[in-house]
Amino acid sequence: MFKYSQFSTTDFNKLVAIDGFNSGINTFALMKIGKNAVVGVNYVLDVDGQQLDASGDSPLTYLHGHGMMIPGFEKQLEGLAEGEKYDFIVPAAEGYGVFNPEAVVDLDKSIFLVDGSMSTDVFEGAQLQLTNQEGQPMTGVVNAISEDKVTMDFNHQLAGKDLHFVGSIAALREATEEEISHGHVHGPDGHQH
Repeated sequence: MFKYSQFSTTDFNKLVAIDGFNSGINTFALMKIGKNAVVGVNYVLDVDGQQLDASGDSPLTYLHGHGMMIPGFEKQLEGLAEGEKYDFIVPAAEGYGVFNPEAVVDLDKSIFLVDGSMSTDVFEGAQLQLTNQEGQPMTGVVNAISEDKVTMDFNHQLAGKDLHFVGSIAALREATEEEISHGHVHGPDGHQH
C-alpha cells in the first residue's frame, strides 16, 4: 500500500481504489493486470536463443482476459502492475501448441498446377494459404516437393517451441464498457471505429 502523500496528481491515474484509512491518511492500491484491463507491454520474444519479435518503439496494447494473446502469456502477466518488469518462458502447450505430426500432410501435386505447370508460388519453405473442405483458410509451409506430392506442414510455425518473453508493463488501465463489449481496445493504441 502507498500513502496518499507519496504521489503526485498524475499518479492518480494509476491508482484504482481507496483501500481505507491508515492513521487518517488515505491509502490506495496500485492496479494489477486482470480480466478487462487494457495492458500496454514492451516485450522481446526469443525462441531457441534467437530474437523473433519485439514491440519496438511502441508497446503492444491488448484487452486482457479476452483471448487476444496466447494463454500462457496472459497467465504470466496476471497480477503485474504498471512499471513492473518480467522475464518468463511460456511452454509450447500454453503458447502455439505442441507439434502435431498429423498436421503434416502429403497433397496431390495437381492441386498446385496452373495451366499444367507448377505454380511459381510453390517451393520448399513457401508459406501458402489454402482452403479446407469446409471452406476455412489454412496456412501451411511447403516442406518438400516430390514427383506427384507436395508435403505441407499446417502446424503453427512456433508449435512445439517454448517462448521466452522479457519486457515490462508500459501502461495499464481499466477497459471501458464499450471495449469490453467489443472485445478489443479502442483509442490511439487500439482499434478505431
